[in-house]
Amino acid sequence: MYLTPAFAYQESNSFENSEVTAIPANIKAIFPSATRIGTADPDLAIIPVYQLSQLLGYVFESDDFTNFIGFSGQTINLLMGIDINGVFAGFKVLNHHEPIFLHGLGEKPMFDFIDQYEGHSIKERFIINAQDENTLGITNFDGITRATISVMVINDTIIASALKVARAKLEGFAATATVKIKTDFFQKLSFKQLIEQGHISHWKISTKQSLKLAEDVSSELVSVITELAQSSDAKGRDFIELYFAFVNIPIIGKNLLGEMEYQRLLESLKPGEHALMVFNRGTYSYVSENFIPQTVPPRLSIIQGEFPVDIRDIDFYSYYEPSFNMEIPDINQQKVFRIKSQSGFEISKPFEVSLAVNYNQSFLSKQQYQFTTDLDLPEKLFYTPDVVIEKKQPLWIRIWLSRTVEIAVISLYLIILSLLFLKQKQLASHVNATHRIRFTMLIFTIFYIGYYTQGQLSVVNIYTLLLSVSNGFTLEVFLLDPVIFILWLFVFISLFIFGRGLFCGWLCPFGALQEMMGLLAKKLSIRQIKISPKHHKQAQKIKYIILFILVGTSFYSLSLAEKLAEIEPFKTSLTLNFVRYWPFVLYAVLLLLLSLKIHKFYCRYLCPLGAGLAIIGRFPLLKWLTRRKECGSPCQLCRNKKCDIDAINQDGSIDYGECIQCLECLVTIESPKLCVVNKYGNRPIKIKKVS
Repeated sequence: MYLTPAFAYQESNSFENSEVTAIPANIKAIFPSATRIGTADPDLAIIPVYQLSQLLGYVFESDDFTNFIGFSGQTINLLMGIDINGVFAGFKVLNHHEPIFLHGLGEKPMFDFIDQYEGHSIKERFIINAQDENTLGITNFDGITRATISVMVINDTIIASALKVARAKLEGFAATATVKIKTDFFQKLSFKQLIEQGHISHWKISTKQSLKLAEDVSSELVSVITELAQSSDAKGRDFIELYFAFVNIPIIGKNLLGEMEYQRLLESLKPGEHALMVFNRGTYSYVSENFIPQTVPPRLSIIQGEFPVDIRDIDFYSYYEPSFNMEIPDINQQKVFRIKSQSGFEISKPFEVSLAVNYNQSFLSKQQYQFTTDLDLPEKLFYTPDVVIEKKQPLWIRIWLSRTVEIAVISLYLIILSLLFLKQKQLASHVNATHRIRFTMLIFTIFYIGYYTQGQLSVVNIYTLLLSVSNGFTLEVFLLDPVIFILWLFVFISLFIFGRGLFCGWLCPFGALQEMMGLLAKKLSIRQIKISPKHHKQAQKIKYIILFILVGTSFYSLSLAEKLAEIEPFKTSLTLNFVRYWPFVLYAVLLLLLSLKIHKFYCRYLCPLGAGLAIIGRFPLLKWLTRRKECGSPCQLCRNKKCDIDAINQDGSIDYGECIQCLECLVTIESPKLCVVNKYGNRPIKIKKVS
């Protein structure tokens, strides 16, 4: 059994093999009335907790049951307690390395989020940040802004580990036997025959029947149903009339959808997932007019064995018109809902479907009535395999699917940026257009990439990569944040083509903030501090020293390295919007103010991320910043006046290890009005000497 120092006794032998009356503080905090703990279970990593002879519940560590990887590349290990009724008794965070909580928001928001589960049953239907917080029949928890990935990992960790313990030890929680769908079972059937043979379930409640049921509940409910039944769309329809079809089952899906649509459906499902198509032709719909595609339907719910089953719309007809392979009843709505493989749902077992109607009992009291029906599928559709392997949908896939718009926008922006760089010489010949485009892209980088998608790359990402390589590379860790993954992939490739400049000059949000400060300084005519070439070269080495210290420290202590990484002001300025403990805010603000006097001071001398990128991208394949034989000797215009970051050497060559590819030198050379060589031709050029 795995025990952390926070949980274990020093005398582990006595703890494993006998009952103990002395109770660790962490367990006592979860079960305050406990008087002793029992013998550790030899087959399951749990500890029973008692009050005298009465069993109170069990405590266990989540790492013994789940392995959900957080944003840090490691799990979030929790000490958890559940009572004998499956209610969460309490939690203790034993170990985590989530950067947003350690050195960003602080750990309190994480503790507050976890504490929301206390007192709730495992059987409840939990939704994080529900669209309608007043929706009845669900348990809505507040998420944490800017910590979406960590919150999803914590939620999955809590639910999955608790379910494993509950199903193994608590009455009424046992999981049913796993079966498989017969994929080779098929015969041509009509819609009517599918219903007659039980493959499609038909649920109908007339308006008269629904009113009779409502009379026994509330007059307000009667009023709601009456109002709905009198609408213009309700004429000749029953109050509830729904058809339920599991279209991932071949005999149902192929008959109903046809082969092409059936294959398109399967492509949208992961192994072990089910697709429930629901048709409506009644007065009352299973989704409201304000229903948001790809979310959970608040009105419609499924329960199996007292456990709520999570269903979520897959927006199957977002780009396609509904088409069916047979004649179907006159319906007014159809949607396909996904049931995930890890939900515990057994498609071969009976389950209960509920349709909720909300009504106001009084001005301040909102109530809900559940119309319910039991559904079951024929046994002939299934078989029990000899070996059952459950495949869970990876968390990173869920995250990518939920951020498709952001992924599309970022990808489009990177394509545009790549085209601009490939056509940089043609672009640079248009001075005003180049400046306007660059300004627009810097604004996009700050507000969309930086603030909206939280796409600021960090030296912490390098820690994760190096530690992953040394401990066994796992791609899934890096896929948890699609924006960061796409940016890193793009930057890594571009380093070998263009050097570090494409990222540092066009994709770094904090770099763009500093550039805005530089533009402001020019507008206000703020006199710049000119660093001598000698001191400039020496100061550039500082960021490399910082990089090596941080990377070396990460192999010794990841926690210490994460603290030292605060030399990056990214978290303060972009993640937390300058809302943080005042020394961090002061540091970030001072760096930005310093950029008014020394262009991009942080990028030039302190940035460990820029140093790492410079090492890899020091010798790019394409060195397209045009130089002339006069550059450096005798002309020093670009070096002294145009290159704000001082990345042009004395001889006129470009230092690609420091260049941010702002294209200003290229604009100058391509402009007959700006380049003195173009202006004066072969006549002698008077150059003012600058020390």
